[in-house]
Formats: sequence, C-alpha cells, structure tokens
Amino acid sequence: MLRKILLASSLMLGAPAAMAATCSVDIEGNDMMKFNVASIDVSKSCKDFTINLKHVGKLPKAAMGHNVVVAATADIKGIDSDGIKAGVASNYVKAGDARVIAASPLVGGGESTSVTFPVSRLDGGPYSFFCTFPGHSALMKGTINLTP
Repeated sequence: MLRKILLASSLMLGAPAAMAATCSVDIEGNDMMKFNVASIDVSKSCKDFTINLKHVGKLPKAAMGHNVVVAATADIKGIDSDGIKAGVASNYVKAGDARVIAASPLVGGGESTSVTFPVSRLDGGPYSFFCTFPGHSALMKGTINLTP
C-alpha cells in the first residue's frame, strides 16, 4: 500500500513538469541550404524563446554561412535585401533594423549559435525564421507558430 502511495505521489509531482512549455528549439542548417525544420511552435506561456542553430555542413562561413533571423513574414525580402548591403561583418543583418525580432551571428560548418528573444515581440503575425546569407532565404525559411 505504501508503495502505491509513493508511486502516485511521484506521478503527481512530475505532472507540472510534463505540462511545462518548452521555451527553446534546436534546428540544423546544412550545405544544401536547408533547415531541418519547416516550422517552430512558440508557446505564449514562455517569457523568452531560444533558437539553437547548428550548422551540420562542412563548408566555411565565407562560402556557406548560416544564421537564423526572426521577423514578420512580410518583411523577409526587405530584411534580406538590406542585409546583403550590410555585408558579412554585420552577419548580413542591417544594424538597428526594427523589423528584426531576433538575429543570430553567422556560423560555418561544424559551428553552433543561439538567439533568444522575448515572446511578447510575436504580436500579430504571421512570423518566419530564415537565413540572411546572400541567396539563402529563398530556401532556408520556415514559419513560427504562436501556441497557447
């Protein structure tokens, strides 16, 4: 009987953890200019959300760099265009661009980076994540879904 009570107690204590929101995601980018995920779910219950990007390819940053930028879907082309003008020293993201919710540094093959942003910035939508290395955003993009 004591064993059943202990088992029930441990299950009840573990329940809140199982129901807690996941406030981060791991994604990969490769030398074929593709992310391994097409969408990311972000819980409204998270204060901040982190995207961890791993470049699983072998090519260096100068040839096949990847970053992850979060913005309204309608702003992708403008951010991408301005990012190319900003150049590699700015990680292909225009400094102070108010359209950008979050942007990670560029990484090359075998490297990783992360970017964290306040979930409160995801107001309205729709939102996307994408890579601003020249020519990549056409293929390297996905949607961000705000969930309860």
